[in-house]
Amino acid sequence: MNTTRRAAALRLAWLFGPGADASMHRSMTGSGADVLIQDLEDFTPPARRPEARALAPMLLDAWRAAGALTCVRINPLDGDGHVDLAAALAAGAEVIACPKSVSAAQMRELDIAIDELEKERGIERGITEILPVCETALGVVNVREIAAASARIRCALLGAEDLAADLCAERGRDAIELDHARRRFVLECRAGGIEPVDAPYTFADADGAAREARYARRLGYRCKSLVRADHVSAIRGALAPSPDEIGRARRYVESFEAARARGEDRALVDGLWVEVPTYLNARRLLERAAALE
Repeated sequence: MNTTRRAAALRLAWLFGPGADASMHRSMTGSGADVLIQDLEDFTPPARRPEARALAPMLLDAWRAAGALTCVRINPLDGDGHVDLAAALAAGAEVIACPKSVSAAQMRELDIAIDELEKERGIERGITEILPVCETALGVVNVREIAAASARIRCALLGAEDLAADLCAERGRDAIELDHARRRFVLECRAGGIEPVDAPYTFADADGAAREARYARRLGYRCKSLVRADHVSAIRGALAPSPDEIGRARRYVESFEAARARGEDRALVDGLWVEVPTYLNARRLLERAAALE
């Protein structure tokens, strides 16, 4: 399946990497992440941004050849953002990540800037996506109005380190300090009709990354960002339905449909009464598993 056209919910792993680090670019290319993000903001010192912009065409071509959706995180438009944006669209970036997203007005300004560049460069109008990165308290509470500001917005991404700092919270591996924001963010994104992308796990251990991804999945997240290429496999494994889950969902669907065919309202499966909501969730899981294949 071409990742460029893959549904937002199927973009499991969103990997950030430095804008000008060639060795990191190579590890990202072979990581298996669904979305690869060249970060021209925090991950690229200002002095190296011209170098990173010059690398973008060859880098994004390599990422597309590897089957990934390509994204560039630009700087704010009142800083280096316009220069970053022009370089990103010239390189064929399919998603533009907007840091410190806090308002609908900010999204509309970026939408207009992208529209002008698409027209100027002969790019299909409206095809470039905007990814708001909500990494402040204001961004989290405003995400629903942010989502409504542009038809280009299909997903929004929750920050971790900047968000914790903005909350005056103490950072820890258990991420207790982000729990309320994580729960509110998924709720607001679902209400706004866009796909929430969970915050990155910024510690080194892959086991911790998988554990956090499983917890986020319980809350309703289907996608997660990350900053280490060696975490991709663990995170994708945690977010994709397992063989056991697929087998259980299939039993729920088959038993419920058989019960309905007999005129019964529900079915007892493995000690659980399977009613309409459980049946629909099971069908959704099977459809997701099939799509991920």
